[in-house]
Amino acid sequence: MTVNIAIFGLGYVGSVSAACLAAAGHHVVGVDVDPHKLSLLRRGRAPVTEPGLDELLERVVGEGRVTITDDTAAAVRTCELSLICVGTPSRRNGSLDSDYLERAIEGIGLALKDSSDYHVVAVRSTLLPGVLSSRLIPLLARTSGRRVGHDVGVCVNPEFLREGSAIRDFEDPPFTIVGETDRRAGDVLMKAYAHLSAPMYRVRPDEASMVKYASNNFHAIKVAFANEIGAVCHELGIDGREVMRIFCEDRHLNISPRYLRPGFGFGGSCLPKDLRALTYVSRARDLTTPLLNSVLPSNETHIARVVDAILETRKRRVGMLGLSFKDGSDDLRESPFVTLAETLIGKGIALRICDPDVALGQLIGRNRAYIEAHLPHVAQLLASDAEELIANCEVVVIGKRIVDGEQLARMIRADQIVIDLVGLAIGREVIRPWAGTALDSTAEALGARSIRS
Repeated sequence: MTVNIAIFGLGYVGSVSAACLAAAGHHVVGVDVDPHKLSLLRRGRAPVTEPGLDELLERVVGEGRVTITDDTAAAVRTCELSLICVGTPSRRNGSLDSDYLERAIEGIGLALKDSSDYHVVAVRSTLLPGVLSSRLIPLLARTSGRRVGHDVGVCVNPEFLREGSAIRDFEDPPFTIVGETDRRAGDVLMKAYAHLSAPMYRVRPDEASMVKYASNNFHAIKVAFANEIGAVCHELGIDGREVMRIFCEDRHLNISPRYLRPGFGFGGSCLPKDLRALTYVSRARDLTTPLLNSVLPSNETHIARVVDAILETRKRRVGMLGLSFKDGSDDLRESPFVTLAETLIGKGIALRICDPDVALGQLIGRNRAYIEAHLPHVAQLLASDAEELIANCEVVVIGKRIVDGEQLARMIRADQIVIDLVGLAIGREVIRPWAGTALDSTAEALGARSIRS
């Protein structure tokens, strides 16, 4: 199934995308305003340095699968899909410069004004959430005279190409993301990637945009983390590369999806203590570790978000499912739920707690001392039965998976507010502070669909 694709912006992303999509059998029209790039590409030469790209471009240009032009209107008229690959550089204040994007959108919109054919515009450039709906879609609708979602489709299609391995990354990606404004637009874009075997995820446009930012920010954090650990190791006379080599061998926790789902803060007897110890060692040696130093304050800020979400309900009777720091453990030491409970009580909230993992009579040693210091009247707060607790509160805070989603759905009344910190599917609207809005917890309502090619 071939698609006629116009690619706007023939720099790194655009030229690689053009070559790879043409090699997959599609017909590509490359559009740019730079005469030097146009001249190079017409001769089958890459405008950037990338292994294998010259050879691939020479072949697909020679076969007539890629044509090059500076005529936006002509490209749009002959294609059903426009991929925008122009740059989105940072401004001096760190904000995203969308000028090139807006110029491309305006040109495409004007070209569509004199046509009645359905067309899909997909933004492959890195795009901050919100920019599409606030700037690009209104601009496209205004210049084209069309209704987005009816006469013209719009998608966000972020790329994950690394310099030096871009062709391999294009042909063997971890996944392909189609951030669609409507189903029809997504269907057209998916045809361009039908040859790929990787999973395809059809999501909302802003979710697609945010996956790219989450990925790059995580990569930056990994580099900074490894460098800070290496710096501490150096100060202690330890081989940091050997430490991190062994660290990476742990695929159960260290290099895995564990701990990478939004929820509540961390706690327990290890993580806070060990963070404080390592940052203390760094300070004692006059070594600056900004990333490690920021982790505990970040955790405290996240707990504060949940406190704010509860207080903003303006309800006084709150029931909390969970007190120990994790499922299956009675460890209360530095549990974020103890901090949450302590803060809410201090704010005048009438709090009840249910946690089957916690039996006060069996707590010993530092665990018992911790809860007595932070919640001295904890016995008066505990309810033995989750259903009884839920029946007598106005706000239900789900901190642990004490009951499953189906059971919880039967227990909760329509007039109660649910604050979900674990992501249970209960088939009704909940508040998730990490989501920033009230969401229905079902996957269909979130609009997320995973499709394997």
